[in-house]
Amino acid sequence: MNSPQRTGIANLPLHYGKVPPWLFERMTRLAREVVLVIATEFGTKEVLRRLSDPFWFQAFGCVLGYDWHSSGVTTTVCGALKEGVRGLEREIGLFIAGGKGRTSRKTPSEIEGFGDLLRIDPARLVYASRMAAKVDNSALQDGYQLYHHTFIFAADGSWAVVQQGMNEKNHYARRYHWLGEKVTDFVCEPHSAICSQARGTVLNLVALESGTARHTITQVVKEERPEKVVAELKKLKTLNLPARHYLTLEDINPDRLQKAIISAHEQQPANFEQLLSLEGIGPKTLRALSLLSELIYGAPVSVRDPAIYSFAHGGKDGHPYPVDRKTYDRSIEILHRAVEKARLGNTEKLEALRRLRAWL
Repeated sequence: MNSPQRTGIANLPLHYGKVPPWLFERMTRLAREVVLVIATEFGTKEVLRRLSDPFWFQAFGCVLGYDWHSSGVTTTVCGALKEGVRGLEREIGLFIAGGKGRTSRKTPSEIEGFGDLLRIDPARLVYASRMAAKVDNSALQDGYQLYHHTFIFAADGSWAVVQQGMNEKNHYARRYHWLGEKVTDFVCEPHSAICSQARGTVLNLVALESGTARHTITQVVKEERPEKVVAELKKLKTLNLPARHYLTLEDINPDRLQKAIISAHEQQPANFEQLLSLEGIGPKTLRALSLLSELIYGAPVSVRDPAIYSFAHGGKDGHPYPVDRKTYDRSIEILHRAVEKARLGNTEKLEALRRLRAWL
């Protein structure tokens, strides 16, 4: 199975409130037609590639009429997409699982529910979904707690992930995009384009420069006696770490980590990816092991934040202008007719749309 590629991260201010039903219904219909056009013209893999591009995703949200700078664009666009393709999965070979909050935890069962329509073992997709979330929640500790996870996949096993985390201190949300077709290493520089409005000092175990640390952490877990590892962590709690240091043991209790360390040692993970995939290996365990890696074994972990930087139908809150419902409905109708005629062999309208795109 190809390892996933994180293609981007976007930081967005937290906005509250719900999408008006009249707007969400239109978003669902327009999202369906846009996806059908792309799938008809270029195939389902191209749908995945575009959704994994944070810039295209943001533009897509604007076209659907959502606020360009709102955190809600992620959850609402993904929700509209999921609802839009519902019932068409068998026809177009594209499936969407997961969502916001509790719905995100249903992702594995939703993937497995489409198993009879897939050409691969759905367990591989479940693993990819789980690991994408674990990397962004545990191996990349940037202060954003995941609360949204949408997994989009095709019948041949191609897939993409759009997930979002929340930072309650700075009141921003950060969106993570993944694409599963190019990168062969799950835990080393999986991103190729990253967007954000804010950067900071983070624990980045998937950075290229963290390679030695990843190896050291895995070897410590495999080869050292668990009681020795815990003893070393207790020693570290007595040290006065430099003010510049990004890691602390203030919220880490070595005794509570002992169970996870023993379990990992017993399973003897072959590499860092296997270690990360183990049950019980979460943010605190990895922070503690990262401290050992740097202060005891001399293998530093990267503190580089991978984020770099961060209006067709108006926006929900009236920015840049109120949604023009008449124009919105006309856009849906034009795309719908183009797709229907293309299915009957008449591609004239799709050709016209392509010519229009060349002028934009």
